[in-house]
Amino acid sequence: MARNISLNFRVVEGRDLPAKDVSGNSDPYCIVKVDHEVVARTATVWRNLNPFWGEEYTLHLPLDFHHLAFYVLDEDTIGHDDIIGKISLSKETIAAASPRGIDSWLNLSHVDPDEEVQGEIHLDVKLLAEAQGPRLRCHIIEARDLAPRDLSGTSDPFARIFWGSQSLETVTIKKTRFPHWDEVLELHGEEGPLRVEVWDWDMVGKNDFLGMVEFPPDVLLQCPPSGWFRLLPFASAEEDAGGKLGALRLKVRLAEERILPSVYYQPLIELLVESVLSPAQDDTVTPLAMLDEVSSGESRQDIATQLVKIFLGRGLAVPLLDYLNLQEVSRTTDPNTLFRSNSLASKSMEQFMKLVGTPYLHEVLKPCVNRIFEEKKYIELDPSKIELTRTRRISFKGTLSEEHVRENSLGLLTGYLGEILEAITASVDKCPPAMRVAFRQLHQRVEERFPETEHEDVKYVAISGFLFLRFFAPAILTPKLFDLRDHHADPQTSRSLLLLAKAVQSIGNLGQQLGRGKEQWMVPLHPFLLQSIARVKEFLDKLVDIDAEGALEAQPRLLFPPSAIIKEGYLHLRKAEAGALVPRFAFKKRYFCLSSETFSYSKAPEWQNVNELNQWLSAIRKASVCNEGMLPSCHPGTFRGNRWTCCLQQDRTVQGCSRTHSAVTLGDWSDPLDPDAEAQMVYRQLLLGRDKLRKKYVEFSEEIKLEQEATQVQSGQEGEISVVPEQQSPPTASAAVRLLAVIEDLEQAHKTFEQEEKEQVARVSLHS
Repeated sequence: MARNISLNFRVVEGRDLPAKDVSGNSDPYCIVKVDHEVVARTATVWRNLNPFWGEEYTLHLPLDFHHLAFYVLDEDTIGHDDIIGKISLSKETIAAASPRGIDSWLNLSHVDPDEEVQGEIHLDVKLLAEAQGPRLRCHIIEARDLAPRDLSGTSDPFARIFWGSQSLETVTIKKTRFPHWDEVLELHGEEGPLRVEVWDWDMVGKNDFLGMVEFPPDVLLQCPPSGWFRLLPFASAEEDAGGKLGALRLKVRLAEERILPSVYYQPLIELLVESVLSPAQDDTVTPLAMLDEVSSGESRQDIATQLVKIFLGRGLAVPLLDYLNLQEVSRTTDPNTLFRSNSLASKSMEQFMKLVGTPYLHEVLKPCVNRIFEEKKYIELDPSKIELTRTRRISFKGTLSEEHVRENSLGLLTGYLGEILEAITASVDKCPPAMRVAFRQLHQRVEERFPETEHEDVKYVAISGFLFLRFFAPAILTPKLFDLRDHHADPQTSRSLLLLAKAVQSIGNLGQQLGRGKEQWMVPLHPFLLQSIARVKEFLDKLVDIDAEGALEAQPRLLFPPSAIIKEGYLHLRKAEAGALVPRFAFKKRYFCLSSETFSYSKAPEWQNVNELNQWLSAIRKASVCNEGMLPSCHPGTFRGNRWTCCLQQDRTVQGCSRTHSAVTLGDWSDPLDPDAEAQMVYRQLLLGRDKLRKKYVEFSEEIKLEQEATQVQSGQEGEISVVPEQQSPPTASAAVRLLAVIEDLEQAHKTFEQEEKEQVARVSLHS
């Protein structure tokens, strides 16, 4: 059994940020920290005081994490970036929010250096009773991961203890964030709390606060502290700036789950699989359909993701989609509304394409998207948005007329669109077989449901609606969110991408909506769009022309095979050159490649891919999660000049001075499948809707049964001869009873393990 803590947060947008540049604007971005470890950085939005990021992250966290912080900074080309403000959320604050989590505007607060503390201190405290009075013996051993306060990126830390009216302090250790004092400080004849403070010594000016920890008298008497303790800021209520520093709109949701052993989830998974593999009667509602009923619009995307992963792990993702799509198609009467809602079928298809098709998306769109970013062409068709002053970049002959701008923009748009369309229509063989089979079955279901001649295009629109409208077009609109680019587009490029995304959506709709909207300025593009429809249909026909059985046999049960590349990109390799009096360090740029089996590097890659440091750390942590030989601590510095540069100790074999940070990882599409965690999420949703299911299917069926019995009794009293058949529960009620029994078994298992945990904690506490 294990505990799983996941934190899903979305940095949506900012408003009314202060101007930090002389131009009257700012270039804001956000840094996200968990317990002072940087876990994510949004892209920079240039020249904007009301930025939109829309970036979403999922973090897998350790059980003992304490708080989440969002810092807003202004990026500067020269000098240090300016800090605008921050928002800090404790674990308790996030957990106390509604099941939907936090979704609101939060004002930024000032960043107080005295509150920006981090790290831990290692203490061994004893309170001794003597004839002259109590004696406090405080062994200050070491500290780690202290905040850097000096320009060199280090600090000059010393520790100071307070007990009653007395105080003592250790020596100062220069230029380190990992001091090793190993000093014993003793105080006599006082009572009261013990406070240990850590400071950075400065020759000029006042010392900088690094953190503190305090122990009340009863703790000193009953359970003297011994071990590592997290440094805290001075107690003060954090106040926002009343909106003067602006605000962020954040969505934050914390999920803390107890993951049971796999055997407990098997009955639930078998019921869900049975819904797909064992066709039921037309009027029978399956457990999978019941799950759809109790999933609200807000939770449906999460449930769809978990379902797709569960069935992917069993090689049954395509049958799952076929089942959901068949249910959706069967209850649709108007073909114009097919898959237009955020149903479980629509969301499952979306998540399936992301999980299976992200490498395909990158291969198809990345070259053209990179070209658009690099060329930075001015494109505009809307007369109300044309800025003639920008056309000087188009022509050296002066400002062009509005008509010339539209003609030039139309040529650029059709050029980019032609490249995108060519890349898509030529990608049949690149599309994952599982996606092609899913589209083939969807094509067949829609054709069977709407066989009329006037509905000839419905089977094409059903597929293109997913592939073009929900896959390609969103990636073109916001490449950063699909990892096609490392940064958001500037306003000019963003407008070009918006026009291209609109055009791709029109092509995906097979031109059915052309001319019906308010954007009549798109009319000059219509001839190109209409000419593209035939190519799109031909592409879709080829896409669904696949041997379904052979493709399904070959479909992977994992998102990537064990030897597949997890992460790749440039890093700097550091090597010490031995043999010299003063060791020299050579930094060489090398292309690193990480898989679940190897971690290697070479001088140059076959292709280039830019990766950020936190993504590298997360990928390495995931790849080493099963490494039984992982060390609990490490040295973040190097051994040079007969000592470690981090903690200044002279023993090369001494234990590492910093914890190995292996618990915080970023969730992404390439995460290994975890059927137990995914089944737990499904169970949690069913538990929330249990009363609804019981009332609708079980209690209602019992009422009908009682009414039937009453009718038969009345008929007998009137002298009629009737044969009373053996009463049987309707199939739907029977399925509901089985599902409810599985939910109750899982609930009881959770209660049992929770009670065992409490008893174990009590035994450990008693032993201590």
